[in-house]
Amino acid sequence: MEALNTANVMDAQGAYSEDPDTTYVSRIPSARRASSTLPPRSGRRVSATAPVRRLGRVVGGSTIMQEVLAMIERLAPTELTVTLIGETGTGKDVLAHTLHNYSARRQSPFVVFDCGAVAPNLAESELFGHERGAFTGAHSSHPGAFERAQGGTLFLDEVGELPLDLQPRLLRALEHRGVRRVGGTQYRPVDLRVVAATNGDLREQMAAGSFRKDLYFRLATAVIAVPPLRARLDDLPLLVPALLTDLGRPDVGVSRETYDMLRTHSWPGNVRELKNTIASALAFVDSGVLEPCHLRFLVPSDEESALDSLPLGGQSLERLERAAIKQTLLQLGGNKAHAAQALGIAVSTLYQKLKKYQL
Repeated sequence: MEALNTANVMDAQGAYSEDPDTTYVSRIPSARRASSTLPPRSGRRVSATAPVRRLGRVVGGSTIMQEVLAMIERLAPTELTVTLIGETGTGKDVLAHTLHNYSARRQSPFVVFDCGAVAPNLAESELFGHERGAFTGAHSSHPGAFERAQGGTLFLDEVGELPLDLQPRLLRALEHRGVRRVGGTQYRPVDLRVVAATNGDLREQMAAGSFRKDLYFRLATAVIAVPPLRARLDDLPLLVPALLTDLGRPDVGVSRETYDMLRTHSWPGNVRELKNTIASALAFVDSGVLEPCHLRFLVPSDEESALDSLPLGGQSLERLERAAIKQTLLQLGGNKAHAAQALGIAVSTLYQKLKKYQL
């Protein structure tokens, strides 16, 4: 594992970086199949043969996750700005919260600012706050995310989505540890730690001119590459029981055949997709054991023909259509426009079917 003061550091793709102030702490290997020993009979949860590392809500038995957790544990007590890089659904938000919970700031607020979820015209106000009368509709003063995180941790999620014109203000706030509200004149000092996350390549954005170079190097003090689920299939026997507990069903066992089926999937949606898959499967569990026949909505990636192998026989078309609509909306966070596109139907048709199936 690289030391924090290394001069040449390994990036998430395994290529050397010449950034002297940036530390990459994990390489993402090629996808590999899990090698954990599975239980001899159905209904038994898998116990990993490799040492298991736990840190708060995060658990890892695979080598790559143990390395990530070791660095989270090392960096948490420091005041270093940490940037988490990884695909959507890999749990960057959970890791950010873990950094906070294992720091000296854990008794203070953990504030999330999703740079991609706030309208561009509201981002400045939500991040830095505004004074009464600063703009139409500003009927009272409003503290921004920086002020609300006073003494604690500010988590800048999807920082690569921050509008370019706001990036200088963010850099200034990070450098000077203070903010000025929109419409205000008073400089307000802030004492906080910043953790950022992105599912893109900030260096590519920097080269394209959509992300400031100076801001990149300010955020990239320590960079952790969060591996996709397909690179840590060894952790399925640890993740599935944990997700069952999160879903309120710790009593449900998992069969050997179910783990075999889960290992055949490439998980483009990562842990979030796994959780949704388990959640939908629980609707069909009657025996207390999760079996392959319950994974009715797990479609092998890039293999449309594999639909023929799903256990759908004997189901009415209406029931299958209702389940497909419900699962698609779940996976897409309730976005009806995106769900209609994924289902290959018009938005108006989707609304008709939502009314028909009382969804």
